Amino acid sequence: MHPMLNTAVKAARRAGNLINRASLDIGQLKINLKQQNDFVTEVDRAAENSIIETLREVYPSHAFLAEESGATAGSSEYQWIIDPLDGTTNFIHGFPQYAVSIALAHKGVLTQAVIYDVNRNELFTASKGGGAFLNDKRIRVSKLAKLEEALIGTGFPYRMFEHIDAYLAIFKEMTRRCAGVRRPGAASLDLAYVATGRLDGFWEFGLSPWDMAAGALLIQEAGGLVSDLSGEGNYLKTGNIVCGNPKIFNQLLQSIQPHRTATLQAY
Repeated sequence: MHPMLNTAVKAARRAGNLINRASLDIGQLKINLKQQNDFVTEVDRAAENSIIETLREVYPSHAFLAEESGATAGSSEYQWIIDPLDGTTNFIHGFPQYAVSIALAHKGVLTQAVIYDVNRNELFTASKGGGAFLNDKRIRVSKLAKLEEALIGTGFPYRMFEHIDAYLAIFKEMTRRCAGVRRPGAASLDLAYVATGRLDGFWEFGLSPWDMAAGALLIQEAGGLVSDLSGEGNYLKTGNIVCGNPKIFNQLLQSIQPHRTATLQAY
């Protein structure tokens, strides 16, 4: 395992321990509303601080982009992209679908990824050029070829509703065309599930870099494709993502194109 990935795994497991302990008494947590339908708990902040401290101890010159603390500059060309608790709404309801997500970018290129499902003790990891793994076992995207047989993941808009009509049109199309649509509520795990073949594809609007970075590298290293809505690689900037195994990805992207609104054409 790459030394930087090994450090990220250590950070993710430490954060996972904090989250697991807190999950035993969710009723005692202090919960704040950042914006409509967007919650943060003291656990999010504690987990993020733990991750950053673990990484900074080894790599003091690295920069950080984290969900709760934002961007922190560094003196090197490396940046860690962190979601300490992806799926906070699930967490505070005791719905067991949330994860720690950590990615590393070098000069803007994703190089390391960790997604840790603390409930199932599933550790997804990837290094650029080194493949993707689940608990040290190599994983690959599914081999399914027909969208009509595919299980597709998505995330419902919950903060930004300006594209709701376009989203609903795509959702209607997918519901009619594929075998099933799932919305578990933690994008990092959705992407990890694409990487390991549990989902054949995924799409969502309005995500943040920390929601996508680790999962995108996992999918690519597992043989899948990732893009924005126009089929380009700007998903971390636009917040809009389409991904899947190569055959499903192409069909999914083609299905989305007719429903892109004028506003979404730029994305």
